[in-house]
Amino acid sequence: MKIYVFGVRGDEEAPLKKWASENPDVDIDYTTDILTPETADNAKGFDGVCTVQRTPYAREALKKLHDFGISKLSVRNVGTDGFDYKDLNDFGFTLTNVPVYSPNAIAEHASFLVGRLLRRVPEFDKKFEHGNFQWAPTIGTEISGKAVGVIGTGHIGSVFARIMQFGYGAKVIAYDIDPNPALENLGIYVDSLDELLEQSDIISLHTPLEPQDYHMIDADAISKMKQGSYIINCARGGLVDTDALIDGLDSGKIACAGLDVLDHENGIFQKDFGSIDAVPNEKFKNLAKRDNVIITPHTAFYTKKAVHNMIYEAMDTQVALLSGKLTKNIVHTKKVAETV
Repeated sequence: MKIYVFGVRGDEEAPLKKWASENPDVDIDYTTDILTPETADNAKGFDGVCTVQRTPYAREALKKLHDFGISKLSVRNVGTDGFDYKDLNDFGFTLTNVPVYSPNAIAEHASFLVGRLLRRVPEFDKKFEHGNFQWAPTIGTEISGKAVGVIGTGHIGSVFARIMQFGYGAKVIAYDIDPNPALENLGIYVDSLDELLEQSDIISLHTPLEPQDYHMIDADAISKMKQGSYIINCARGGLVDTDALIDGLDSGKIACAGLDVLDHENGIFQKDFGSIDAVPNEKFKNLAKRDNVIITPHTAFYTKKAVHNMIYEAMDTQVALLSGKLTKNIVHTKKVAETV
């Protein structure tokens, strides 16, 4: 059995080599390059592919893999929106992802963004840069007693909800088209997204980016929020309309935003531009220069534990696929394609 691994980052090499040493019956090779029509040739002669990238997967690259006799793909992340499912179905691919690698990593990060914004940490940072160690008038706000709306209550959202309710004493409100049975006894669910938007002081997104959810938070949604609401997004950038977010911040409808993901982040995140002014995206620069916005470059997931789990789960799943075994991580591309 031979597996080719694309897009291996430096932090992934150690867990990948460790996995290989524990699975001597599996031959692997890898590259730091992502899967493209040009690099797809590397996988010739292999049985399966494991990959991850934040740029779209080109149809030509998938066709090459298909022509090499490869029909099993495993991605080392949860999101699969980089694929055109029609391409996958046309070429007969079975796709798996890693739906759970460390819910705590992302939920904790979201909670940190809430805390840093409420306690006005960016403003204190700016004060300190100028040698100003006075606290007034930069007074903070407590999480305790706030209404925290959680959109999406899967593995990550449920952890975040518990952190907010039991860790900080917030009043948690949740909305999900498929409520989590483990949370239903808490009595936190409302019947509609509008109810959550209207009742919440802080809104945190923890839902996948399905086609119907693109720009879930748009001008209309923001108009339904409380004046001075907080928005946290550690899920997918496309869930929030950046123009509407900027307008909401300008009007004061949105008091603060904590963003680990942004719409059209590809080509921006994971690059060093030397300064904010050199970033080739005016909307990013607008947000980054605000004292009431915190941006982290899609790092909520980025912990040693999560990276280890992503490598191991994806590789184990790829072996299962190639061995003809069932795996719970199969992405139902045909079902989703039929709904869009």
